[in-house]
Amino acid sequence: MPSLGVAIITRNAGRHFDACLRSVSWAQRIVVLDSGSTDDTLQIAARHGAEIHTSTDWPGFGPQKNRVIALLDTDWILALDADEVVPEALATEIRAAIEQPVADVYALPRLSSYCGRWMKHSGWYPDHVSRLFRRGRARYSDDLVHERLCHEGSAVRFTQDLLHYSFDDLGQVLEKVNSYSSAAAEQRHRKGARASLSKALLHGFFAFIRTYVLRRGFLDGREGLILAISNAEGTYYRYLKLMYLHERGIS
Repeated sequence: MPSLGVAIITRNAGRHFDACLRSVSWAQRIVVLDSGSTDDTLQIAARHGAEIHTSTDWPGFGPQKNRVIALLDTDWILALDADEVVPEALATEIRAAIEQPVADVYALPRLSSYCGRWMKHSGWYPDHVSRLFRRGRARYSDDLVHERLCHEGSAVRFTQDLLHYSFDDLGQVLEKVNSYSSAAAEQRHRKGARASLSKALLHGFFAFIRTYVLRRGFLDGREGLILAISNAEGTYYRYLKLMYLHERGIS
């Protein structure tokens, strides 16, 4: 049986980290790269026998994920977020795939929870994410946020869902809207992009229409509307922050 290593980056991983690690306890190695947790993240990792490494800087999500996968020497690597859980049906599919592989990279359909509701529309499902790959055949982009796994060829899609506890409450939603809009604005600013108030308004409005209407967010009930509004806000603030970065000449 080929070996499998699980790669996870953390910082104050939160309430679902224990379930995350428990769901992959069958893997040969679990490596956690932490960037300054002040809660019980490291204690949880130690309790599950994970190999713990720490970093003193934060280069962005893409570079940090490349750091953690570089720590593994297993035949296959499963990259997870600390708020994701691998159900037994998916674990069985993963084991079968690496035992008799037909590809170097596999994409997992991800079912995400938003403020207590499993989102089946709004562009959130099926959210196929490339996460299982043969070591040396893939790496993450260097993006600060919205990083992607880069590889040659197409990823073979699994059928069993990866569970993602993305947001437990509105506090987490607002925190992520702020942090991700800042990082995305900085990333675009580095590439020479510009923005204006009108562009922020237009893109924010279209983000709402795309989520709620085009991607049928209205079928996700109350949370579908809340998500559409938060997507619009995140887009709106991203362009506003980009506008101010350019006006203030921040490099």
